[in-house]
Amino acid sequence: MPFITELKGNRTLQGVCWMVLTTLLFVSMTSVIRYLGSEVPSVQAAFIRYAIAVVFTIPILWRFWPIRMSMQTFGLYSARAAVHAIGVMLWFYAMARISVAEVTAIGYASPIFVALGAGLFLGETLRARRIIGIIIGFVGTLIILRPGFQEINSGQIAQLCATPLFAISFLIAKKLTAKENSVMIVSMLSVGCTIALLPGALIQWETPTWTEMMWLTLTAFFATAGHYTLTRAIEAAPLTVTQPLGFLQLIWAIIIGYIFFNEGVDHFVLLGGAIIIASTTYISHRELQNSKKRNRQEGSNVQL
Repeated sequence: MPFITELKGNRTLQGVCWMVLTTLLFVSMTSVIRYLGSEVPSVQAAFIRYAIAVVFTIPILWRFWPIRMSMQTFGLYSARAAVHAIGVMLWFYAMARISVAEVTAIGYASPIFVALGAGLFLGETLRARRIIGIIIGFVGTLIILRPGFQEINSGQIAQLCATPLFAISFLIAKKLTAKENSVMIVSMLSVGCTIALLPGALIQWETPTWTEMMWLTLTAFFATAGHYTLTRAIEAAPLTVTQPLGFLQLIWAIIIGYIFFNEGVDHFVLLGGAIIIASTTYISHRELQNSKKRNRQEGSNVQL
């Protein structure tokens, strides 16, 4: 088949396909949580999801577990797990109360907080163009929430609070990549979140039915597979290609919400999501250009 032949020899096309699959996997995970609703307490649902993910990652942990781990590395893993666990609890809470599309659209703001946090805490330069991209992204978020024009509910607040927490988690992961293996970073997040969520899960524990356990297992599978395909997409194609395709997740969310949950199409959510995606794509494009420029300068310095 011509498409298969072209796919094998075209890394960018491979990245596009991996990214499209990623959006489908992540929106599938979101839809399952939306289906479960508030039947399972959010902290318990999050705990079960990560506990199952730990089972999936045991072979990775067995293979890549270091002989010794420094206190600094352990501290970073612990801090990331605590922050991410709180974000996940808020995300599960939001999913039970607002539409799939709205959760997805607000979540797009995470790269904006990453760009802001990298400038404030990692010492990266906040250039004028990056600041403009961040401001545009916040405008998109305001369009979704429409403060003053509608009442902001607890689900929106929860997702809005979860978004910067996920950004902090990403920034810690970025710092860990300097010394740690990427698969260990992903696996340790599952272990850390399971431990961090355990106390809250025990306090609110309600024995889930076999059906609920089946759905939560499916959620863990979708999440794990989604992180894998996202990694493959980023490896195969530039961020300027893969980042805009993330907007497909909002399209799938609107379609699924309309068909399965009788959720109306909110044009403000669609518009705000599009603006946020545009701003994150712009920021990613600028960072890629700056990275190439720094590499060229370093190369010329070595030659000198």
